[in-house]
Amino acid sequence: MSESEATVPATQGVEGKAKTVHAVERAIDVLEIVAAEGRVGASEIAVRLGVHKSTVSRLIASLQQRGFVEEAGVRGKYQLGFAVVRLAEATVAQSGLVEVAQPECDRLADAFGETVNLAVLDGAATLNVLEARSDRHVALRTWVGQVTPAHATATGKVLVSEMTSGQLRGRLGPNLSALTPNTITDFRAFDVELEHVRSRGWASTAEELEAGLNSIAVPVRSKVTNRIVASICVSGPEYRLAPERFEAVALELADAVARIEAQQSVGAGD
Repeated sequence: MSESEATVPATQGVEGKAKTVHAVERAIDVLEIVAAEGRVGASEIAVRLGVHKSTVSRLIASLQQRGFVEEAGVRGKYQLGFAVVRLAEATVAQSGLVEVAQPECDRLADAFGETVNLAVLDGAATLNVLEARSDRHVALRTWVGQVTPAHATATGKVLVSEMTSGQLRGRLGPNLSALTPNTITDFRAFDVELEHVRSRGWASTAEELEAGLNSIAVPVRSKVTNRIVASICVSGPEYRLAPERFEAVALELADAVARIEAQQSVGAGD
């Protein structure tokens, strides 16, 4: 075998690997756009990436087959799938945070008679990785794996509160979408809101994500770095979880988080 004959397969192998790496990078780009937008179509993704729609459609088909994206209930729109939840759960579970937090969240749900979630930041959204529900007949209908816009949720406000203005805009994008008349859509107003979150140590929403829905959230910090790695949130109907209750609820949440943080064997997210 001559030297030239021996190098042909090697060259083809390198080219094949390069194509595979490029395809993986494109798939990751698609996931990041879906995560940032919440719900998005193939055409919009194609424009963002500067590629043909057929290329994006093939990538979406592959990601959908593996459960990383799914149809969003509107034909032609896609959102993150539950495979992403499994990865997020695995990351959080490595620190023992989910296991430690579950009993406290169950206790809080019983005490407040409302839904309690543990959430992490995923792009421009929050991702619920743990849930505890009360036994009340009227309860918030959520589920582990629900993705919600960070700017319109109490958990999201907590999770982005350590970011600078530049980091915040880079993470959330150029626009803050209005989900209800109460949603904060101006970045300057959102900066002021986050300053309040930092100063008092908790966040709230009053019908900013959904009409009639209020929530309060507090941060969960790493024992090692003291950075925010998750957030615990109580959500419920406005008539039960009125604004005048927010501070008292936040104090009880903070007590529960102190117990959770004390039990962590390692810093979450490190």
